[in-house]
Amino acid sequence: MEFGGATEMSSLQKQRSSYIPELPSCLQGSDIELEMGEATTVTDPVDAQSVNRCFPLTYGQPLVHFVNSISRTSLISSRAKEKPTIKIGVVFCGRQSPGGHNVVCGLYDALKSQNPNSSLVGFCGGTTGLFTKMVIEITEDIISAYRNQGGYGMLGRTLDQIRTSEQVSAALAACQSLNLNGLVIIGGVTSNTDAAQLAETFAEAKCSTKVIGVPVTFYGDLKNQFVEANVGFDTVCKVNSELISNLCTDALSAEKYYYFIRLMGRRASHVALECALQSQPNMVILSEEVTSYKLTLFDITKRICDAVQSRAEKDKYHGVILLPEGLIESIPEAYALLQEIHVLLKKGTPTDQISNFLTPWASALFESMPLFMKKQLLLSPDSDESAQLSQIETEKLIAQLVETEMEART
Repeated sequence: MEFGGATEMSSLQKQRSSYIPELPSCLQGSDIELEMGEATTVTDPVDAQSVNRCFPLTYGQPLVHFVNSISRTSLISSRAKEKPTIKIGVVFCGRQSPGGHNVVCGLYDALKSQNPNSSLVGFCGGTTGLFTKMVIEITEDIISAYRNQGGYGMLGRTLDQIRTSEQVSAALAACQSLNLNGLVIIGGVTSNTDAAQLAETFAEAKCSTKVIGVPVTFYGDLKNQFVEANVGFDTVCKVNSELISNLCTDALSAEKYYYFIRLMGRRASHVALECALQSQPNMVILSEEVTSYKLTLFDITKRICDAVQSRAEKDKYHGVILLPEGLIESIPEAYALLQEIHVLLKKGTPTDQISNFLTPWASALFESMPLFMKKQLLLSPDSDESAQLSQIETEKLIAQLVETEMEART
């Protein structure tokens, strides 16, 4: 695949490329100052010792705030300083999310505004390109072709993680040989965890490359007191809410269908919750509540059936129900079943024989599942050891269980 190549743009893409995002006041102009804040800490003090042990060189560093020059003197002195020429590398990691290209475009604009001779290079193919030093220099032509456009087509991406000592060493060697002043890793929770580990390793090796993690993930699970919103979350929620609202209208018009909709979001139900607030469906199941109350498949089915029955008593035989992608891993018995299956898959057990090696209760649950669900549960786990949630049709399973229960009730 050719990375960074220009593509023919549609009228809509051309219109989108002309949009200029508004920068916060602290980043406007070329005169930007840094203000050091309090030392970084952890949310739970109990974790402080273990985190400090894992990150002895980077934990406790002061928070950095960007501020505008507030006096004429500081403005003059800032302008008088010659901005150094720097070289930055950028890499896409994990699943793609809206806004990824704009992070690269913003980085390019900022570098060139400080010093036109500064350069930005992109690693092609995600972390694979990082390990093999497969880079392209990002130019104005490339930026113009991908500004405000979706996808990760500029550089490509990968699901691989920077976890083994060989991979970390390869990343370190790449940054040193390319003389990078900074490495920007664009991704979600796992990618930013890798960035933190890499920053610690670089500091230990006295490598001059600074590692920066950018929270680009539509899941919204990196939101905290320092990150107002993850890049991509707002776009995903608005697009999904529009589609859900259309189905709500269809259900209201036909007055005889129930729609079970599975939304993206692994361990966090942020997308499902935000879409529910925007589109107002009849019911939403949150993984966090299922985990908190230890709800079983039967409990979830019963709650939905109670809602369906209550609506039927009011002559309402239609509705829309939202389910998060990670629901299946939040159900205690289903999670335990998945863990047993993944252990057997690691041992090389043939998929057609896995049921014979499961514990009695897990085997009983597995055999009670419909055929399509059995096949999906047997899929190999992702690189982070979690199930391939995007491939498991939990909504079809719940819909089938609800249908069976409602037939029994009537």
